[in-house]
Amino acid sequence: MSSTAWIVAAFAAYMVMMIAIGAVYMKKTNNSEDYFLGGRGLGGWVAALSAQASDMSGWLLMGLPGAVYAYGTGQAWIAIGLLTGTILNWVFISGKLRRYTIRANNSLTLPAYFENRFHDTKRILLMISSVVIVIFFLVYTASALAAGGKLFHLVFGLDYRIALTIGAAVILLYTFMGGFMAVCVTDFIQGMLMLVGILAVPIVALFLVGSGNLTSLLNASGVAGGSESFLNLMHSGGRAYTGMEIFSQFAWCFGYFGMPHILVRFMAVRDEKEIKKSRWIAIIWCTLSLAFACVLGVIGRAYLYPVVLGTDGAGSAENVFIEMITKVFTQDLALPFIGGLFLCGILAAIMSTADSQLLVTASAVSEDLYHQVMNPKADSKKVLSISRITVLAVAVLAYIIALDPDSSIMGLVSNAWAGFGSAFGPLVVLSLYWKRTNLPGAVAGIVSGALTVLMWDYLPLAGGRTLGAVTGLYSLAVGFVISLVLIVGVSLATKAPSEEILKEFEDVKYKNVEA
Repeated sequence: MSSTAWIVAAFAAYMVMMIAIGAVYMKKTNNSEDYFLGGRGLGGWVAALSAQASDMSGWLLMGLPGAVYAYGTGQAWIAIGLLTGTILNWVFISGKLRRYTIRANNSLTLPAYFENRFHDTKRILLMISSVVIVIFFLVYTASALAAGGKLFHLVFGLDYRIALTIGAAVILLYTFMGGFMAVCVTDFIQGMLMLVGILAVPIVALFLVGSGNLTSLLNASGVAGGSESFLNLMHSGGRAYTGMEIFSQFAWCFGYFGMPHILVRFMAVRDEKEIKKSRWIAIIWCTLSLAFACVLGVIGRAYLYPVVLGTDGAGSAENVFIEMITKVFTQDLALPFIGGLFLCGILAAIMSTADSQLLVTASAVSEDLYHQVMNPKADSKKVLSISRITVLAVAVLAYIIALDPDSSIMGLVSNAWAGFGSAFGPLVVLSLYWKRTNLPGAVAGIVSGALTVLMWDYLPLAGGRTLGAVTGLYSLAVGFVISLVLIVGVSLATKAPSEEILKEFEDVKYKNVEA
């Protein structure tokens, strides 16, 4: 068999397995709670790897290594921020959010939790947060589909749009069928595959290139400022980082508190004991994955020389992992099937995020908007049908956004991450830890956070340029602070929460919850 045939075989086997898992869990999915939360039955390993795999996406294996490859190790500040956010999220949010969603009328989704937490009888929070989810997940899902399109295009030489269609179809199929448990089980497999790939490829490449040759090859590849600058955490693109730039990259950590597709994993874990187990598994996985993603960008710069990526625009540097796998396993070691499996690791990263995003968006539309607002009398099977229709509709819209082959995975992810982190992050934290938070404050926080990001990233308010482009400050840092300040300010300026709401808060605080 030719190298390409072996790679095709690996891809085919992987995709058939994912679809088969979807088919199995389709038979076990009988109602909307099964479809959205798997009956709150996740074990520690599945919960941890599902949360982290759905978090990292194709960005981990393409966006981050590409940024390090192009500009140097200073780009690792994003990874440092993300690791910090992961740790804080698992330590301070996971257990308490699970308890509170149970206490708050067994909330199945993040918008439902907000509504029940603040006793929002007019359903303002439900509607606003659902709209925010749909807007930003369209962009987020598009980033995942774009990464899948680039992968198939580069590996098989397919037209980008054809490649995009194949990747989107597979993700859509198993998510459509199996719902939450299918997504989580596939995420577990995908998370393991991602980890093995991101550890093995740079280690083998370093062995082949020789550690003693690393700096000379980096210099030969034309890195800005030479290898010393390239390997300096305080430099980027050959120049010293400003404090503003470091803060902007580290500020990615704030996004974790508002990511619906991550938070829903906390809600679905079987019990608190399993959460403690998940916490350590997730932190170790995240540490290894982020560290080696940065290492991959550095080693790739030396190993791939005399080929230098990035000459066709910043987005082309995002192909470094794909190019390394091809060179290591197809050219140097003549193990194309193994290379195909590691390429599936990139596909796994893409799928594990896109499936979660599709499912959370479907829950926002079908459960929160349709079932709770439009048709409260709808039975569970009807809601399940609407969910599957929503998955299809969102996938199509994200596909349309991703049709541009020049779209930057990093750019799309950055904007969506900022949107969720600013709109939901401060409210999630304060809803769990500050009992004075009230309904008007919650509304002010979500609206101000989302609008700040949209204005900062998309509106040309500064002489035809966006505020983000002019200041260099990441919109998440701005949106998070504004949302936090408004939640506190508006809550203090308006009526305090009722005694019933305060009682629920105390029940959760002192673990007086049947969990």
